[in-house]
Amino acid sequence: MVLLAALAGPVAGGIVTADPFVLPIGQQRATPDPDFPERIIPPPVVRTLPPAGQDEIVVTGRNAHGDPLEAANEAAFAVAQAADDAVVAPAARAYKKVPSPFRTGLRNFLANFREPVVAANFLLQGKPGKAAETVGRFAINTTIGIVGVLDMAKRRPFRLPRRRNSFANTLGFYGVKPGPFFFLPLIGATTLRDLFGNVTDQVLVPLGPIRPLRGSTWSVPIGVLSALDYRIEFDEDLSRAKASTDPYAAVRAFYLKRRQAEIDHLRGRTPIPTDARAPAGGTAPR
Repeated sequence: MVLLAALAGPVAGGIVTADPFVLPIGQQRATPDPDFPERIIPPPVVRTLPPAGQDEIVVTGRNAHGDPLEAANEAAFAVAQAADDAVVAPAARAYKKVPSPFRTGLRNFLANFREPVVAANFLLQGKPGKAAETVGRFAINTTIGIVGVLDMAKRRPFRLPRRRNSFANTLGFYGVKPGPFFFLPLIGATTLRDLFGNVTDQVLVPLGPIRPLRGSTWSVPIGVLSALDYRIEFDEDLSRAKASTDPYAAVRAFYLKRRQAEIDHLRGRTPIPTDARAPAGGTAPR
């Protein structure tokens, strides 16, 4: 998988989730977000000097960033970065020349079929009002929005914003810790909690209306185009990560910071944009 998976979300079942990092994989980022710096520097190891005449005491501290597989993760990240430089970035620049209405329509179409999952997770989190609004969005966009290609629900007179949610968020909402961090092929940045939660979401995605899209004839090209669309949207974040002294640590920090902010927002602690193009967490924010 390419570096974009770390920031924008994975490809699952041939469809790039609108959540994620997805990077949230939970979504437009035209300018850097000052609330989410590109890197979190873990606390340094503390070395305490003892009073004269006493033996030296060394306080070593544990792994601060929850990355027990750091060596393997960095190796996977390096491969993804090389693939991004050689293949994905040039392809994304070419895809950017495709008329914006086509790219936006595809993005809306895929996000629309996640709305029932988003609504179900709002119910699980005890937010029936947001769940009802999400169901309303799905009904409006599926009908007068031409199967979701047009986001009519956000316009007057409806004014229903697109919100991101996922079972990974539900787990975090109820206090499940993220667990180890992983950078996986074809998935990118995730954690044990997010991986499990978003795989669960993929099982719950409604199959009936999009059953034909599950076959490789449709799922592969849709997945590729969606991945390129994400690469375009998060080009600035990717460039900042690559320019840092430690790109892997920058991507990991950005992912973990954003995911925690999304969960804090669900708990009513912090504001966060509701636009579905904001970087999502896990295998989608989703």
